[in-house]
Amino acid sequence: MEVSRWIDASDVQLALYEWGTAEGRPTIVLVHGYPDAASIWQATAEVLARDFHVVAYDVRGAGQSTRPEATAAYALETLVKDLAAVIDTVSPHRPIHLVGHDWGSIQSWEAVTTARLADRIASYTSISGPSLDHAGHWVQRRLRAGTAKGYSAVARQLAHSWYIGLFHLPALAPTFWKTSGERIWPGVLARIEGIREAAPNPTQAADGAYGVKLYRANVRDRLTRPRERRTAIPVQLVCPRHDHFMVPDIWDDLPQWTEGLWRFDVDAGHWLPLSHPLLLAHRIATFVRHIEGAPESPALARARRHPVRQGDALTGRLALITGAGSGIGRQTALALAQRGVDIIAADIDTDGAERTAELCRMLDVEAWSRTVDVGDVDAMEALADWVGEHFEAPDIVVNNAGIGMAGGVLDTTADDWERILRINLGGVIHGARLFARQMVTHGKAGHIINVSSGLAFFPSRQTPAYATTKAAVHMLSDCLRAELQHRGIHVAAIYPGVVNTGIVTRTRFAGQDAEREAASRSRIQKQYERRNLKPEAVARAIVDAIVHRRPEAMVGVEVHGIRWLSRLAPGITRRLARLDIG
Repeated sequence: MEVSRWIDASDVQLALYEWGTAEGRPTIVLVHGYPDAASIWQATAEVLARDFHVVAYDVRGAGQSTRPEATAAYALETLVKDLAAVIDTVSPHRPIHLVGHDWGSIQSWEAVTTARLADRIASYTSISGPSLDHAGHWVQRRLRAGTAKGYSAVARQLAHSWYIGLFHLPALAPTFWKTSGERIWPGVLARIEGIREAAPNPTQAADGAYGVKLYRANVRDRLTRPRERRTAIPVQLVCPRHDHFMVPDIWDDLPQWTEGLWRFDVDAGHWLPLSHPLLLAHRIATFVRHIEGAPESPALARARRHPVRQGDALTGRLALITGAGSGIGRQTALALAQRGVDIIAADIDTDGAERTAELCRMLDVEAWSRTVDVGDVDAMEALADWVGEHFEAPDIVVNNAGIGMAGGVLDTTADDWERILRINLGGVIHGARLFARQMVTHGKAGHIINVSSGLAFFPSRQTPAYATTKAAVHMLSDCLRAELQHRGIHVAAIYPGVVNTGIVTRTRFAGQDAEREAASRSRIQKQYERRNLKPEAVARAIVDAIVHRRPEAMVGVEVHGIRWLSRLAPGITRRLARLDIG
């Protein structure tokens, strides 16, 4: 990158880089972290420059900017003065929108909680870097509480911050960077972040060696003697769930220090500007537009912080469940809602879907109902458009909707086959492909859960159409898992046994007149009632598969038996398929 201009900031000169025109546009100032330079922002800045005036600068000690020798020259108060000089130069008459990553976020917290810049910053987006004072209060509060949970949280954060102690040892870190750090660093990013195409930073060794002074000048004092640091500036927190250096708990107390807080959890690692620049640009742009006067999008509205259940990894996520109007779908919605998950209940039964949403709201989560026929491609695409417009992407999709069908192949009409394939298989296909696309676009390493059946492993002359669709869901899930694994999207297939959901009362019995069909339904429903496997058991298995990222779950002893029999004695399975059971 070419330096656009130089800024005199008392004892240093700061190298400034600009994208886009300032005429009539809001200005966004990007502040990089350690051991980076302003070049880390290039991909994000180029996208933002389509609509904004974008500025990044090498902080003192990094890139092309001056590198003071004295450790005291890197105190947070001095870094805030540098930022003030940048703001006064690039946007003297209009407040800027501030974005900080890592140490850039730490020093930006100092700026937004300082009266000097209160009217010069319109909004702040923080990524992977807390206020050191907030972190100090967070640690002290948990140690004073004297609980095992508090001690554990502090211990986990200390384990994540192991490198800070090394940075305080004389000469160790500077020697590392000057001798081998520049050569090793790209491999570190590739190994822990999966970043293999980052542009080389020609000043990497010096950036690492001098940037250590940021830690030495500030960390010990702020963590041991934290100050009260509050802000009325709107704050957007972008929190990578897989950050190797920050535990999610560190942000739990943040609402007490801010008057307006929006939080987005992202399935990514620490270096978001390198790994997900487009996603980051979208997050920044959406927030800035709202602060500049655009209506708050539904996604932003959901991101506003409110009291939530602490200690549950699923809290605050969004689940879309098809067939949620009753049975397994409803119980899954309720089980997830109990874990703090917001719910979109989709079903062809409008009243049933709304009742499920209503029950979920009683559990103190947000819930919406949508009427949809999963076998209608246009309807599924309309549902996906609605979800994309309002929420960008779900975190969890449970493709549960389905119908039952019995009767031999010769008795099952072309219309019967078309209907069951369209709903039981097509609904899963479209639910998976449409919402997986949204997850990929918005950087969500989410979960796709496909509800199959134990009959996926058990041929039968009585249920060929139903078993065929469920076997296809089994294979589809295996294929999806292979395709989406490198995207971080978890795919699971659930195989319920004889679950008493009422599906039999809606099952089509091909080749039977109305009287015989009613008798068949009554007889088989009694068998389901005698087995009495509850839909709650399937819901528990689904939640367990999500939490532990299991590839499949068998529900019911009969399913385990069928699965083993199909593997160990397929000949017996084929013989059993000939029987007229029930």
